[in-house]
Amino acid sequence: MTQATTPRPQLFDRRAIAAHRSRLTPQALFLHDIARDEIEDRLSMVNRSFTNPALVAPFAEGWERCLPDAKHVADDETLDLAVGAHDLVVHAMSLHWANDPVGQLIQCHRALSEDGLLLVVMLGGQTLHELRSALATAETRLLGGLSPRVAPMAEVRDLGALLQRAGFALPVADVVPLTAKYRDLQHLMHELRGMGETNAMTERQRITPSRRLFAEAEEIYRDTYATADGLLPATFELICLTGWSPSETQQKPLRPGSAKARLADALKVPETPLPK
Repeated sequence: MTQATTPRPQLFDRRAIAAHRSRLTPQALFLHDIARDEIEDRLSMVNRSFTNPALVAPFAEGWERCLPDAKHVADDETLDLAVGAHDLVVHAMSLHWANDPVGQLIQCHRALSEDGLLLVVMLGGQTLHELRSALATAETRLLGGLSPRVAPMAEVRDLGALLQRAGFALPVADVVPLTAKYRDLQHLMHELRGMGETNAMTERQRITPSRRLFAEAEEIYRDTYATADGLLPATFELICLTGWSPSETQQKPLRPGSAKARLADALKVPETPLPK
């Protein structure tokens, strides 16, 4: 007899994500422009041409110059990628909304041919930390508790490990910190709506928050973070991941003890024995 399995809880509401993206304001996609620049920069440093790329992204617009012949794949939970069909997969600005990020990376790995390249750019853990703190403090003061209002995002130190878990070789994770400035909290929230990046957590409050909550949050935000010219800074942290599908032709780390030169000689310093 087959035993029923309990569905895994979903952190994000995919229907809400789709609804938010449908209200996209193209001029608000400055983060996607920066993400594309980061991908172009990393591709320029790879001494290799790619003939069959795939782009996993919520919006294909703007990527034509960077990846003119790429297959555009929606960032669904199950990616429309054939096994071994691509020598390059770019996963752009959507992994932070995945209910199963490791599963997304594994699917990308399976889609790569031998020695194929994965490039990911996504929002990281420091994104909107000012807004998260201000809303949490305001809600605690007014309501005596907290509800999920800003989505949790992964830290760079954890994402490198996810690449290894997904089977990638030569994994690299690095951070591009950005700060934007806004007139007030309403200006920031309006731009987040234009990006399609507003709250889509499954456990989010379904009732419209009171104006009093946002007024209190803005006061806290200003008291804590406002710049000298009275603007509200908002942090956006882009995390860039690089990984390769394993191949025998790739460089391998040396075995411990196999070095042919001493580090002390390379640094031109005397070698001091460790105390016994």
